[in-house]
Amino acid sequence: MAVKIIIKRIVPQKKAEALKPLLQKLRNLAMQQPGYISGETFKRIDRPGESLVVSTWQSMDNWREWVLSDERQGTQAKIDHLLGEKTDYEIYMYD
Repeated sequence: MAVKIIIKRIVPQKKAEALKPLLQKLRNLAMQQPGYISGETFKRIDRPGESLVVSTWQSMDNWREWVLSDERQGTQAKIDHLLGEKTDYEIYMYD
């Protein structure tokens, strides 16, 4: 069953440029993973710096393999270090 992953980040303006290549790398790598369907990125209008990514995967197992992969974990660690906090994830399935 397909799952939606909600990823929330607060990005201070002074760190936004440094973050772009890391996020682009994650997106490019995700697109190559088994089970990846799509991803959308949104910027919150009423809270500058807050972003939301909605990623769709064919199954929870596909997402789990990706999120636990060494390549993703290394890039994610760089993102979390740059932002000074861990990225927040929420996982949903279709009802």
